[in-house]
Amino acid sequence: MTKEQLPVFSEDEIVRRLASELPKWYYENGWIRRKIKTGGWKATLMVVNAVGHLAEKAWHHPDLTVSYAFVIVKLVTHASHGVTEKDFWLARKIEETLFWDAAAESDGVFEGTPDDPRFKYIKD
Repeated sequence: MTKEQLPVFSEDEIVRRLASELPKWYYENGWIRRKIKTGGWKATLMVVNAVGHLAEKAWHHPDLTVSYAFVIVKLVTHASHGVTEKDFWLARKIEETLFWDAAAESDGVFEGTPDDPRFKYIKD
């Protein structure tokens, strides 16, 4: 088996894993998906660029729906014709990157984004 031919998870396995590992993601029409609400166009572009960077580094490319104040990320392993471990790994990395709390995880080294609606660029 090559890396491209990973085992495909059943719908029940996918739903169970999403609930326990990635609760903001959902399964629909053969893909795992996440809608990320943003504060507007500039924030949307930051999200798209972050996801694009991770996807390129992983060499596993999601489908993206991009609008003014949200991005929908859709993951499936095309070579395996379904959702595989690749999709879960990339989804977790997207979550870790986009929702990193710099203030909480840096022992005070970073301030993090101010807790003020004017600076909150990801709304989830």
